Amino acid sequence: MDSKKFAKKIADLIFNKKGYDVRIIDLQNIASFTDYFVICSADSDTQVKAISDEIDKNLRDEGIKCWHKEGLTALSWVLMDYVDVVVHVFKKDARDFYNIEKLWGDAPSIEVEDPALKKVAVKPKAKPKTTIKKKTSQE
Repeated sequence: MDSKKFAKKIADLIFNKKGYDVRIIDLQNIASFTDYFVICSADSDTQVKAISDEIDKNLRDEGIKCWHKEGLTALSWVLMDYVDVVVHVFKKDARDFYNIEKLWGDAPSIEVEDPALKKVAVKPKAKPKTTIKKKTSQE
């Protein structure tokens, strides 16, 4: 699997545990240590752990092991290094503080939408036409 598809797969796993504000940053032309960052936010320590566990478990089931993990003690920022893709799971406040997106601002990035939240375009029902009868002089 190429690294871009791998990054998107990780983003999908994040949504399984209600991670949000998911962004993929393309570092291929800027850095030599990885191809992509996948960054997301969570609201609590418990959610940070649940997201990182979801990623780890699902990828291990496919035979993909994490090369290095950090932050599992404090749970405000968990880093998971899969060599070609580095995952950053932040508590909202920590993400705002460290502002990785600004640090790597020269790199192209995309915000990934949760597929469950994509709204299906529904055509509104046509309103029935109402006719207004003009009064004639004979009425």
